[in-house]
Amino acid sequence: MRQIAIYGKGGIGKSTVASNLSMAFREMGLQTMQVGCDPKRDSTRTLTQGRMIPTVLDVLRDQLRAGRDQGAISLQDIVFEGNGGVHCVEAGGPEPGIGCAGRGVLTALQILQDLDAFGTYHLDVVIYDILGDVVCGGFAQPIRQGFAEEIYLLCSGNFMSLYAANNIAKGIQRLARRGRTGLAGVICNSNGDEAFERSVLAEFAQRLGSQLIGVVPRSSVIGACEVEGRTVVEHAPHSPEAEVFRELARRLLANTSRVIPTPIDEVPGLEALYRRHFEQRGVDIAKGEV
Repeated sequence: MRQIAIYGKGGIGKSTVASNLSMAFREMGLQTMQVGCDPKRDSTRTLTQGRMIPTVLDVLRDQLRAGRDQGAISLQDIVFEGNGGVHCVEAGGPEPGIGCAGRGVLTALQILQDLDAFGTYHLDVVIYDILGDVVCGGFAQPIRQGFAEEIYLLCSGNFMSLYAANNIAKGIQRLARRGRTGLAGVICNSNGDEAFERSVLAEFAQRLGSQLIGVVPRSSVIGACEVEGRTVVEHAPHSPEAEVFRELARRLLANTSRVIPTPIDEVPGLEALYRRHFEQRGVDIAKGEV
């Protein structure tokens, strides 16, 4: 079973990429589960026709309020069949202002493990969609506990996206030494300037000791499918964008690289990398001149 984690800053497009990969894996005939590890609970929305499914923590809270314990939860309560037969789970989070969302992720994953979800559904691939703005111990639990064995950093060419990814790489560096977990690669979710982003992220990935796996283009087709509550692979199956996700899925399956990343230590080093690629295009950032 392949356990793939996609990390990145909020709003970078993790859920979009994860859901389309899940659907692409199902097209290949692989038993697939997507686990949303974000309190917003919207990771699997385009796999469930726009529906927000009950979260593991919501179900747990309901059981506790009813005087029952965690043992009363069944897989049918927390695992929902999405489009194409993708198994969908949302970890959920604590009630607003109470508790740690990261700890909630760990609780949800532990319940799935205790109920033998992976064996019961004979899974070939599990995709974890994980918020990366907060690199606290809770959100590191999928790595620490060995749920996520191959990690992909999702970035755009935006500097703060690289900054967040570099911080996540520091966490992976610290935790990967404890087991088989490692950085498998960098994926670009383009803002629109693909040539520049490909250049920047290829060097960034190389500096981490890894590789740029693929580039998802900026596209109105992707946005339109999300409005319809569908993945591109399902809703626009003959589009070039759908083929991008299929090819990305094939590359992930073929990729066996797992490395302990070597993140850039200081912010000036990251800025220098970014500035160099602008200057190669004739842009002087310091002077704001083209």
